[in-house]
Amino acid sequence: MNKILLIILIILGCFLTCPAQNLKNWATLAEESGFRKTPRYHETMEYCTRLANSSDWIELTDFGLSPQGRKLPLLIVDKNGNFTPEKVHNSGKVILLFQACIHPGESEGKDAGMMLLRDLCIRKVNTEILDHITLLFIPIFNVDGHERFGPYNRINQNGPEEMGWRVTAQNLNLNRDFMKAEAPEMQAWLKMINQWNPDFFIDSHTTDGADYQYVLTYLLETHGNMDPGLTQWIENEYIPYIEPAMFSKGFPIFPYVEFRNWHDPRSGLETGPAPPMLSQGYMALRNRPGLLIETHMLKPYQPRVESTYEMTLLTARILNKHFKAFKELIRKADERASSKEFRDIPYPLNFETDYTDSTMVDFLGFDYEVVKSDLTGGDWFIYSDTPETMTLPFFKKSKPVNEVKIPEAYLVPSEWEFVTEKLALHGIQFSRLNKPVTIETSSYKFKNPQWRQFPYEGHHTLSRFEADEYTEIREFPAGTAVVPTSQPLSAVIVQLLEPKAGSSLLSWGFFDAIFEQKEYSETYVMEKKAREMLAADENLRNEFELKKKSDPEFMKNPWNITNWFYSKTPWFDQKKDIYPVGRIFDSSELSKVLDN
Repeated sequence: MNKILLIILIILGCFLTCPAQNLKNWATLAEESGFRKTPRYHETMEYCTRLANSSDWIELTDFGLSPQGRKLPLLIVDKNGNFTPEKVHNSGKVILLFQACIHPGESEGKDAGMMLLRDLCIRKVNTEILDHITLLFIPIFNVDGHERFGPYNRINQNGPEEMGWRVTAQNLNLNRDFMKAEAPEMQAWLKMINQWNPDFFIDSHTTDGADYQYVLTYLLETHGNMDPGLTQWIENEYIPYIEPAMFSKGFPIFPYVEFRNWHDPRSGLETGPAPPMLSQGYMALRNRPGLLIETHMLKPYQPRVESTYEMTLLTARILNKHFKAFKELIRKADERASSKEFRDIPYPLNFETDYTDSTMVDFLGFDYEVVKSDLTGGDWFIYSDTPETMTLPFFKKSKPVNEVKIPEAYLVPSEWEFVTEKLALHGIQFSRLNKPVTIETSSYKFKNPQWRQFPYEGHHTLSRFEADEYTEIREFPAGTAVVPTSQPLSAVIVQLLEPKAGSSLLSWGFFDAIFEQKEYSETYVMEKKAREMLAADENLRNEFELKKKSDPEFMKNPWNITNWFYSKTPWFDQKKDIYPVGRIFDSSELSKVLDN
């Protein structure tokens, strides 16, 4: 064999063998370890960087920095190399956002996502799903919590050997922060969301709770808190496709449920709308379906990762197939949320389970017994390895509570600037008054507020209060924010600014200052004044007698008694307990304000 031919054969051999060899080197740490391990932050970033450097279909960027200075990674996957929001929006593709490690101990989504991107862009498997899909992938959202790495972070969980911690370095749970948006990571996430405005959202988690056969359960907002057109598509197109498709992959799935009695499946199943402080509940307010994936913590790590992979791939497949119809549904949902029709319908601020209506369903559980614990005196649920198909009542209907009529606009006085900062973070549009305006508005006067004893996500939240609506002629200063509800994010506005909404700014305690009394009277002054008031006002005498009978503790404190009389005088602070945010229901009045 001559030298030239030998050289040609060697070169040809390299071309034939190197790609196969390279493909073998693309195993993730989870795969290499037999799914005993999940990569640290730097290992994840190294793999993602390698993906981006090896494929023209992937760009690695970040959408902000964590409090400890780590980049928040974002991978953009597009067949046509469109890596900016503008280019992707102009392309007409569906934008699918897949998010992992908002709770870093629940790391399946990170490993599944890296495997999926590798298979799509390096191995070129299932590439047709990217014809009409742009995929955004956040491998680790809570990057600081991820690096609080160790073997003792998830006591209920069957692998991996080590994982991250649930909350951020500031001890905040990001999956309680979507409305109040206090964590720097969440503020960066919201800015990214406003730029990309994804059409479909997947959030990957691992559940705690009772034992059952399903490796993966899921939740979608089909209970009244999302646009009806999108809800119908999820019920009639997505679920009838995804459930048998997952079964064919070896992963029977079931909706993510709670049990009527904690830990006790036989007590019955229930589900309902997610509150907007949670990811999928928040996305529903933005007129976007949010898929919550909850793999089961007692199952081995490998099937948890693989089921997350399959659920994400199948979701991309159906979105790619129906991209035109789905994009049209998204457009109509935004249009409806901006419409007068939407504002004219009573809007539910909260929901509760309807226990008068249920459906009997088969649930793949395990046999278990309940014994009385000789250690705690409570019920001890002891699960066996024996599969049991249970026929159970499933309470999946919800009824609205605290309905309100949506105003044409809210007015936020300039001194409450933190409110407008929150609105801006969510991408809500508003304008400012150039000069003071006196206008009739509706607002609330509160009474009997109570706060939770212990902090929750850094707040002593309002546990209960009473709110009376009232109308007044009021002057709003220059700089007041005028927030019209005729915009796609109208539901977000209402949930932030209506006090009785479960995740409102008031319920989180941001308006606690309005409940504080700042001026007082001396008791020796009010002792005399109170007697004069009682002598002059029969209604006050009757009210005082009723107060004494209904509140025995009241009469044990002389200062409380004189302060009660003080609260009935013109000297008492007339703004105490008054909600500073105004509401305009008359569109003609709003026009006057906007012409300011």
